[in-house]
Formats: sequence, structure tokens, C-alpha cells
Amino acid sequence: MTEQTALSAEPVEPAKKASPRHAGHRDRLRERAAAGGLLALPDYELLELLLFRSIPYKDTKPLAKDLLARFGGLEGLGAASHEALEDTVAAGLSYARGKATRAIALDLQLIFDVARRVAKQPTEKRQVISSWTALVAYVRVALQHEPREQFRVLYLDRKNQLILDEIQNRGTIDHAPVYPREIVRRALELSASSVILVHNHPSGDPTPSRADVEMTRQVVEAGRPLSVTVHDHLVVGRDGVASFKQLGLM
Repeated sequence: MTEQTALSAEPVEPAKKASPRHAGHRDRLRERAAAGGLLALPDYELLELLLFRSIPYKDTKPLAKDLLARFGGLEGLGAASHEALEDTVAAGLSYARGKATRAIALDLQLIFDVARRVAKQPTEKRQVISSWTALVAYVRVALQHEPREQFRVLYLDRKNQLILDEIQNRGTIDHAPVYPREIVRRALELSASSVILVHNHPSGDPTPSRADVEMTRQVVEAGRPLSVTVHDHLVVGRDGVASFKQLGLM
């Protein structure tokens, strides 16, 4: 995105009252959400509620359903690029162009980025090794729907507190270069005593490959003489998260 946009979309047509049908639908949906809670709503209605704020004068249900269909659900929507969101919004709202579509796309990205930061906070504030659930939730949010392979390293201190979550490399749809000595050098630079390796499989299957196993062995061997421990290697896919330690691979 090369242009700054407002956090809320400008009205996509001249200000006027919503039609009675749309106004009634919005009121009823808000009442159901207040009475039964947001968890009681299907995904498309939850997305409708969000779009009410960006699109004040039009029926948002068709666009909500288009977005979910295009990106395969809320998780895929959260991982979508700004350009892909803007294209889908523009296709669904033939009357909206330029700043309006950019602002709606940004509103969508905003809510999902907030969710990612919320998921990340427990990992940053607690002991990473003992907070397995928080760790898995964080890496899934960060990597589950990445379209290309990404290799990250979580650097930990002696109390297993997170010092830094760093992207070491981004790659192609099935490969991201990894440099074991660079991981160890960075650990020493950060005064980290241990690391957790994390990468994703865009194919969706988190099963470690032979190359993954060999690379992990090289990192373990590079760190051992310098007292940098590799606690685990997590592979993230749409089908789940695989742990090298739990699989007996290290």
C-alpha cells in the first residue's frame, strides 16, 4: 500500500438514511448479537457487523459472503493482502472506488491485526515453554495462512522469557533458506540461551520434511558448543502444528 488512508471508510455515496429494510436488518442483527453474544453469530453475520461501520448506507451481507468465499473463511481473510481485499471490495461494491475501497480494506486489516497482537501478548508476557497453548495459538495466527514459506526464530532468555521473535528469512511456496550459524550468532548477540525454530508449510500439511529434520540437526549442532539450546522446532500448516520434540525428532 503506497497511500495513507483513513481508518474508517468515507461514505460510499452521499449521506442519506439507510433504507427501512436495511435499517431494520441492522437493528435486528445488533439486537441478536447483544442478546446472544457475538459467538452465537455465523461468520458472515459477524463480518456484516464489522462492515456496518465502514459501509453505512448499503446492505453488507453480499460483500461479507463474497469475502468469506474468496478467502476461504475468517482466517484466510485475516491473512489476505491489502490489494486482494481492495480488489474483492471493489468487485462487490460497484459504486465504490478509490479512497472508499482502500479505506474499507484497511478497516478489515485493522481488526485482524489487532487480533494478531492480542494473540501475541500472552507469549510475550509468560514463560514460553510452560505456555504451550499460547505459543501454538501465536504461531498459528502468525503463519497458518502465509502463502510463502517463512522461517522465524523465537529467542529466549535463561528464564524462557521471549526476547525476540524474528523473521530470519522468507522464501518461495515450498522453501525458505536457513543459515544455522546466523541463528546462533544472533542468539549470542541477543544474550539468548535458547531458541525455538518456527516455519510454515504453505501446502497445509505440517509434517516435517527430511530437509526440515536435517536443517534442525545442523542448528542444534551449531548451538551446542556455544551453549545455545534448541528447545523445539514447530512446523505450522492449515492442518495444525507439528512439534519436533513431540514427534521424537530431536
